[in-house]
Formats: sequence, structure tokens, C-alpha cells
Amino acid sequence: MKNTTHLILGMLALTFGMEAKAQIQLPSVFSDGMVLQQNSKVAVWGWGNPSETLMILSGWNPGDTVRTVVDNQGRWKAEVPTGRTGGPYTLEVKGGNDSWKVSDVMLGEVWLCSGQSNMEWSADMGIMNGEQEVKQAACPSVRIFHNPKQGADTPQTDCRTKWEVATPESMRKTSATAYFFARYLTEHLKVPVGILVSAWGGTPAEVWTPAEVWTPAEIVEKDEILSKNKLKDYPWWPIKPGVLYNQMIHPLVPYQIAGCIWYQGESNHENAPSYARLVSKMVEAWRKDFEWDFPFYYVQIAPHTYGAKNNTPALLREQQELMLGQVKNTAMINISDLVENVKDIHPRNKRAIGERLACLAMDKVYGQFTGAYESPCLHDARVVKRNLEVTLEGNFNTLHSTTKEVTGLTVVDCTGKQVAVNARLKGKSLQIPLRGLKAPYQVYYCFDEATIGSLRTDADMPVLPFRTAKIEVK
Repeated sequence: MKNTTHLILGMLALTFGMEAKAQIQLPSVFSDGMVLQQNSKVAVWGWGNPSETLMILSGWNPGDTVRTVVDNQGRWKAEVPTGRTGGPYTLEVKGGNDSWKVSDVMLGEVWLCSGQSNMEWSADMGIMNGEQEVKQAACPSVRIFHNPKQGADTPQTDCRTKWEVATPESMRKTSATAYFFARYLTEHLKVPVGILVSAWGGTPAEVWTPAEVWTPAEIVEKDEILSKNKLKDYPWWPIKPGVLYNQMIHPLVPYQIAGCIWYQGESNHENAPSYARLVSKMVEAWRKDFEWDFPFYYVQIAPHTYGAKNNTPALLREQQELMLGQVKNTAMINISDLVENVKDIHPRNKRAIGERLACLAMDKVYGQFTGAYESPCLHDARVVKRNLEVTLEGNFNTLHSTTKEVTGLTVVDCTGKQVAVNARLKGKSLQIPLRGLKAPYQVYYCFDEATIGSLRTDADMPVLPFRTAKIEVK
């Protein structure tokens, strides 16, 4: 009797195991309400019975069946052509005895939205005009895939969440910056927009970077650096390199995206000199995973009273600007003009931030200029007669100051003394009198942790913080 029982249990286990193995499954990013990138060949993948041939049928192209074969590890992947924006459609995967159907599928634009707390920050956490924005958040053409905060020691293949239509309830608990970015795009492009939100407050860029991009020696170095900073006191903020990439990015790979917006950097300011190299490696790895050099647009960290040593927030901003010349297809916005309280590390005007990022995407990706977003940067500095002439570059014509005298502008001369100065504004240049100053000179603009400068362009965009090299008199 005992042997018979074991035999029956074994047969049942084998039967159920075969049935489970034969079931077609897709990761949660393929769920009802999803948005697929329009006018593209999108990757669709999942699991099934080894060696079985699967048919993929799309509601937007019912006459075209895509076939693929499950490999001997039980995995499959196929490329499915999409067409022009539209929906709702269905996407169905069929096997011999099983099928998997996704409903309410929209074709539109898909963006990955990642970073730390300023990307994570939701209406529930407190944003400008929060309750009013929540009430107006019924926007069926915006779809949200909000990844739960969770890490893993190894790359994962799925995450426990689903797509949601933007409603007051779903909007209030997801990234406000990402939501306003998506809403602006859908209003101007007249297409559905899906956002993949993977963000976690307090996290350094290392945790979002695949561990495999580092050599063993670099991993040890990163562990030592991160364990020494203040994050070690807060165990709910993961600091192990790669741990959030494994769980919050890798399960999305290689979902077809139009681009990525990134809002992070505050937790890396203590190790500012390595930031450009670090994020460059991260972007390179992500682009390899998503299988194309997608646009990567990011926010320069805002003025804030960190109380830092060695002016590290200013150095971090400088590194963020440096990335523009090191990583192709990147762009950055400055939001210093949107800061109301430098003691708050989280600027609350998330709508303006999201919309400025969207204006950037509208221009760079979609070829439609819908609003200003570009901040001028330093081009050149030299002595002209008895003036220091600092020239800026960018898409603007003239400069003005929001205060009577320029705020945030200083000069250091050979004595090492830093002196606040005013400047005459002429076209794209600042002309600073040299009275009482001795060469060599170095000009600084908002090159500290919390100063909000007064320089604006004719489009009312703030000027990027800068420091010049030492200027000699020829």
C-alpha cells in the first residue's frame, strides 16, 4: 500500500509538473492595459514547453502570424511588428494545448523612468498643487507600469506588478515626474504613452548598474566606498552594486522603449569625481540590454543645503554636464529656477520638471518644439581690455538677470580671495570689471551646493553652473 501510494503521488507530481511546464507564460510587463512601442519590431518573450512551436497573433495585424520555437530551457522570444498608434488590441500566444491572451493593448510611445527619490516622488508624498493634480489625473491614454521596490542578488526575469491606466488613484502613488512627462507627451503627440517606473529613494547609481560591468577589483572598491558613506546607516536603502538593476531593470529587458528619463545623483555627491564614468557605464550596459542606443535624458541635481565637505554637490553637477560630451544621445535639463526651498532636497514642482523633460523629448525625439528646456553652458572666458569676458553657448540670443545685480557670480584672483561681482550682460556674454583684482582669475557661477543664480535666457531658462579655468593676461 505504501509503495502504491508513492507511485500514485509520483505520477501526479509528474503529471502536474508536465502541465506546469507546458503552460505558456509571459512576464508581467505583458499584461492587460500595456503599451507597445508603435512603428517598431517589439520583442515578446516568455516560457513554455521545450521544442514547442508557438504562434503569436496581434489584433493590430490579424493577417500576420509570428511563429517561434521554445528552446530546451523552456524559454522563447520573438519579434512582433507593430504599426501606427491605435488600440485597444489583443495580443495572443498560442501553443498546442494552451494560450496566453493580453487585452487592452495600446500602440504608442514607451519610456523608462528611473532614479532615486526625486523620480520616485509621488503626489502622496507632497507635490505642488497635489490634490488638484490628483483630481485631474483621469488620463486613459497614459498607462503606468510601476515596479515595486525590491532588490535581488542575481538578475531576475520577472517582477510582481501590472499595467494600470492613469487614474487619480494610480497617479497619486507613482512617480509624479514620470506621470507629468507622459501626460505632456500624450497631449502633444496624440498617442498613448506608457511609462515603466523603476525608482527608489536614497539609492546611488551603483545599485542600478549591472555588477558585470565592473572588474572584481572595482566591485571591492565600490563596496568599500558605499559602505563608508551615510547610506550604511539606512539598511532599507540598498547599496550593493547591481542589486536594483537585477530586480527593477533586468525583468524589463528587452522591452522596446522610445527612451529613458533619469533623475538621480544626490546620493553620489560624496564620490562626485567618478560619477560621469559610473553613469556612462550604466547607460552603456542598459543600451546593450535593450538592444539599441536609446535617448537618455536626465535632470541635473538641484540647489540644496547638503552641508557637504569639499563642495561635492557642485562637483557632481559638473560631472553631470561632463557626461553630455562623453555619452552620445544624451541631454540634460537644469531646474534651479524651479526650486522654492533649498533646504528641501525634493523640489515640489514636479509638473514643471516632468514637462521640461517632455519638451526636451518632443524636440530631440519627435522633432516638435513645444517649449523651452535648454540651459546655456560655459563656452569661453578671457580678458578683454579691463574686463573678464565670459561667453556662454546654447540655443538662445540674450541674457538677463532676475535681480538688479547678478546673483551667484564670483571671481577668485591670485590672492585666493573669492569676491562676489556683478556683470554687464551683452548678447551671450558677461563682462566683469577687473577693478581691484589681480591675475590669474577664475570665474564661478553658482558653483556651490545651494546658490540659485539670477541669470536667465530670453526664453527664461536658467544658466548652468560653471567654473572657468584660470585666466591669464596675455
